[in-house]
Amino acid sequence: MDLKTSLIDLQCEMVAERALVNPQNISWLQYDILYQLEKEGEILPSNLSVILGTSRTKLSKALKALKSFGYIQQLPNKLDGRELYTSITDDGEMLLTDISTNHIVLYQTALKSLTEKEQEEFARLASKLSNSLREERVGNNE
Repeated sequence: MDLKTSLIDLQCEMVAERALVNPQNISWLQYDILYQLEKEGEILPSNLSVILGTSRTKLSKALKALKSFGYIQQLPNKLDGRELYTSITDDGEMLLTDISTNHIVLYQTALKSLTEKEQEEFARLASKLSNSLREERVGNNE
């Protein structure tokens, strides 16, 4: 099997797994927003748009929905009131915890199907590829 096919297959499987563990049926973009907010802390939507590689319009709609669910909060920038700093709420963190708990099946499958050495190599290579994809996306928007 070639690299391209392997990447497409892995992406399809990850999307299927993600759909199984989403108890509140939030969109993938909404999940990614919450995940990034938990990871990054307080962030401006313009920066979040670049990180996630999505348009400001799509991001704005997703943020509005997450705010209505109580999963995020937005506070004005003290220097420029037109900018809103966005952060995750306790309810948003609880939702991510619930989803993460359900991801245990994915983790257990990886533990069973990969040797310890393969797990380390997979983690290293997946991180390297993820970082490269993010750097390329962010670099193209600067």
